[in-house]
Amino acid sequence: MHRTTAMLIELGAIILALGLLGRLAGRVGFSPIPLYLLAGLAFGHGGILPLQASEEFVATGAEIGVILLLLLLGLEYSASELVTNLKTQYPSGAVDFVLNAIPGAVAALILGWGMVAAVALAGVTWISSSGVIAKVLGDLRRLGNRETPVVLGVLVIEDLAMAVYLPILTALLAGVSLAGGTVTLLISLGTVGAVLYVALRHGRLISRAVSSDSAEMLLLVVLGLTLLVAGIAQELQVSAAVGAFLVGIALSGEVAEGASSLLTPLRDLFAAVFFVFFGLSTDPADIPPVLVPALLLAVVTALTKIATGWYAARRAGIQGAGRWRAGGTLVARGEFSIVIAGLAVGVEPRIGPLATAYVLILVIVGPLTARFTEPLARRLTRRSTAAAPAVIPADAERAESAHAHV
Repeated sequence: MHRTTAMLIELGAIILALGLLGRLAGRVGFSPIPLYLLAGLAFGHGGILPLQASEEFVATGAEIGVILLLLLLGLEYSASELVTNLKTQYPSGAVDFVLNAIPGAVAALILGWGMVAAVALAGVTWISSSGVIAKVLGDLRRLGNRETPVVLGVLVIEDLAMAVYLPILTALLAGVSLAGGTVTLLISLGTVGAVLYVALRHGRLISRAVSSDSAEMLLLVVLGLTLLVAGIAQELQVSAAVGAFLVGIALSGEVAEGASSLLTPLRDLFAAVFFVFFGLSTDPADIPPVLVPALLLAVVTALTKIATGWYAARRAGIQGAGRWRAGGTLVARGEFSIVIAGLAVGVEPRIGPLATAYVLILVIVGPLTARFTEPLARRLTRRSTAAAPAVIPADAERAESAHAHV
């Protein structure tokens, strides 16, 4: 069979399967992300029926999926809202780092993998998946919830922190000098700062230049600009996802609304491809040997992420239900964790299977915690309240005692 024909057949089968799985998930009121991942495992390397002809296209589509997820997320907020979130959420970002990076570093040291692997595994457990969480927020229709800006604030701090973390990790892995690592870090920080400055000061001019009465022209210009900026950001050691997010921040008003409506179907398609590709690139045979440590690490860091979201929402003045929803939403890990693990495999090969199993667990559990953490917390609170003995106020107790003596 001709390679192009095989690719078309495989792509058609993948997209059709995604549609059927999405419909199934919709009928039971469940996020389709875990089903997409399991489908990828079934048809990836070592799976039931490995796909070959379409693998390169799916890999490219997965990259585009992450970029579109972050672009659409950025279109929801203005540059001023981003700066406000950074100013108000930086303590939450610090708590997020302490609670979630330390378990990964400690696990690597306990396993005897060394300090460089500890820095890498700290990043794997620290960074939540912006792509997965963006999809979950949309699926659960929570983009307008009060706690959502808090969740996004934590995610933005994490994504921007990658502009500092990734150059440091790359320098450690390569064993480069302090001067070389410093230059890379300064380039990354300068790039992020420049884009933020342009978005804040000249966002209206950018929106006016991009604006068009033709839906076709608007789609082409916004998509082309996003891919261009994402590619340049990646080349400068800044995440392509961060670049796409900042493009979304730079656009505002009617342009942002029009671009959002045009790009949403594309986002849904390529985001589904991203989750399938994650499963495709994982060999199921590598998972069982590292399942127990990955599961333990997943349990610990799921709880620490819930605590992070609860703390961040509490600081923002959000009430109990919103605090638990924020915490449950942040649990999923994904694209950044895999990127970090991929960089570190050359130094410690065992970190690859462990990170894959860890992310697979939390990318499946994440949509569940986003949906059920708040109802579960509410039920447990009610039970503990009902089980607690009634407390008699001191005045009433004294009155009762006096009456008994009489």
